[in-house]
Amino acid sequence: MAESFKYTGNKGNGGELHQLPADESEIMTTAQGCPISDDQNSLKAGARGPTLLEDHIMREKIFHFDHERIPERVVHARGYGAHGYFETYDDFSDITCADLFQRKGEQTPVFVRFSTVAGNKGSPDLARDVRGFAVKFYTNEGNWDLVGNNIPVFFIQDAIKFPDLVHSAKQEPDRAFPQAQTAHDNFWDFASLSPESVHMLMWIMSDRAIPRSFRFMEGFGVHTFKLINSKGEEKYVKFHWKPKCGLQSVVWNEALKINGADPDFHRRDLWNTIQAGDFPEWELGVQIFDQEFADNFEFDVFDATKIIPEEQVPVTIVGKMVLNRMVDNFFAETEQVAFCTQNIVPGIDFTPDPLLQGRNFSYLDTQLKRLGSPNFTQIPINAPRCPMRHFQQDGHMAMQNPKGRVNYEPNSWSQGEDNPRACPAHGYKSSSQPIEGDKLRYRSETFADHYSQAIQFYKSQTPVEQTHIRDAFIFELSKVETLAIRERVVSHLRNVDEALATAVAEGLGFEEMPDKAEAAMAPRDDLMVSDKLSILKNGPSTFKGRKLGIFCCSGVEDELLEGLLQSLKAEGAMYEIVAPTVHGIKTAGGKHIKGNQVIDGGPSVLYDAVAVLLTEEGAKAQAKVPEAKDFVMDAFAHNKFIGYIGGTKPLFDELNMTSKMDGGFVDLDSKTADDFIATLRNTRYWQRG
Repeated sequence: MAESFKYTGNKGNGGELHQLPADESEIMTTAQGCPISDDQNSLKAGARGPTLLEDHIMREKIFHFDHERIPERVVHARGYGAHGYFETYDDFSDITCADLFQRKGEQTPVFVRFSTVAGNKGSPDLARDVRGFAVKFYTNEGNWDLVGNNIPVFFIQDAIKFPDLVHSAKQEPDRAFPQAQTAHDNFWDFASLSPESVHMLMWIMSDRAIPRSFRFMEGFGVHTFKLINSKGEEKYVKFHWKPKCGLQSVVWNEALKINGADPDFHRRDLWNTIQAGDFPEWELGVQIFDQEFADNFEFDVFDATKIIPEEQVPVTIVGKMVLNRMVDNFFAETEQVAFCTQNIVPGIDFTPDPLLQGRNFSYLDTQLKRLGSPNFTQIPINAPRCPMRHFQQDGHMAMQNPKGRVNYEPNSWSQGEDNPRACPAHGYKSSSQPIEGDKLRYRSETFADHYSQAIQFYKSQTPVEQTHIRDAFIFELSKVETLAIRERVVSHLRNVDEALATAVAEGLGFEEMPDKAEAAMAPRDDLMVSDKLSILKNGPSTFKGRKLGIFCCSGVEDELLEGLLQSLKAEGAMYEIVAPTVHGIKTAGGKHIKGNQVIDGGPSVLYDAVAVLLTEEGAKAQAKVPEAKDFVMDAFAHNKFIGYIGGTKPLFDELNMTSKMDGGFVDLDSKTADDFIATLRNTRYWQRG
């Protein structure tokens, strides 16, 4: 069909050429559905006259633009979401009557939102922070929101302290900085005065707080919940998300440089992998235990600053989650999605965890403030996929209201779809729980041990990870201006590990060690080492899902490059060609290869490993390019594997790299591409550090 065009406006008076829609379905309209004839010019009194108040098209357009931003979340503002499904592996009706766990192989739609906690919407992805891991299950009996994090514990035990925690971690109010960082006086002042935070401090100073991508991090429900089956039998449960890709993080210097090179690094990674059809997967696991275990466990199972080690209660895998579709519109879905911990379904129930109880109270207020109406449940991303029948009505933006005369209950009118009734047989029932005691403000003595699990966490890390924790404490506390705060933190660390505290004190330049912090309950150091707490002990066995940066120039041998690309494809790995110019390169055989990145825009921090495939002439030229030298030096400093060929020698010589070559360098002139990929499965060459 030939394209049709017309002018809008009069000739000589700002008229512009526009393509006509092919059919009526493509005609632009107002939000009320009125077809628009001209979207380029406002309605005026005369060609150069003032704009008329009656221009309803411009009025509506500007009105909506003025109000298109909603308040960002106070926490978890920086988020990214995707659609997918959850598939249950078996019939688990023996442990819960939750509908999504009743039938083997059944798939339940889900929406997942990953986020950072402290930063604003415009903050970078690789901030050192907790990551939100929130999953909305659209089940046949309503929405279940499993609103968790990538760390299984939290800073505080009681929700009444949540505003104080967040205020302390956010930008200091008099100066509005630093952004997306806890490396300032307010946070560490609060943390040093809150011993219950020490366990969480060990986690956020570890590499868990700087994950390689969303795809390589675990998720946790944090709290203890209950599962209830159709017989009314109850068990306690903790929820775990296990990434099928394994665990992986970056190192701190790398995180800083990624934030400069690509502040959307995590977002881009999720987008690219889903668009490429390499759908991320997690398995849902549960730790199930009874009242007897809870009574005899070393710590209170309702204390959100504690874990239950997997060695004591193994994780049972019950299903998998696959993310296979990005959102159609970021605002409508990722920004407007409303998660509420109170959204549970029959077969799941709460426990007296005081942090969970407070979250249940808080989230409705949050969504009303952000989304402007109690009818946020009618926004498509939040609406259940099962029927909704109730007598709630009216309010801002009401799109669904009761039909007919009946809008109250009890009533004497005939029962039907528009006159629903509560159903004692199938409706939600809370579990019974005997309660006795005085009404008071109280912190249970069973919550008093603040150091023992911090000791366990630190002992469970590899020496490399322990070094990273030490360096993170030194970095953060070096930004704290007040000596007394730095000393208080180190006094707490003395209750965790004396060598760690000493190393941090030396790194801060202390002239003498502060006294140990007084412990409300004497810490114990007899807890078992838990390998599941370490990232490096649970690393991948494959390079699948990782990305190789291939720095090459014209003249690279066709067979070498093609063999490497084939091996990467067979592994399920990704790659990018990093070239001297955006045009790309020509191989020795004359084949044009498009560049994915230019050397000054594709630093090695963006890749899990690198291959430097330069001819001798190309290496001499690149030895004069600062970004090319940084590409190799950063890869070396970050313990990455480096593949190379003989022609690269002039660049290595320029960097004095030849004498530093270790087992992390792979000579691709003598090793096959498959050998190189097998080496990359180790992720990093930690021996270098």
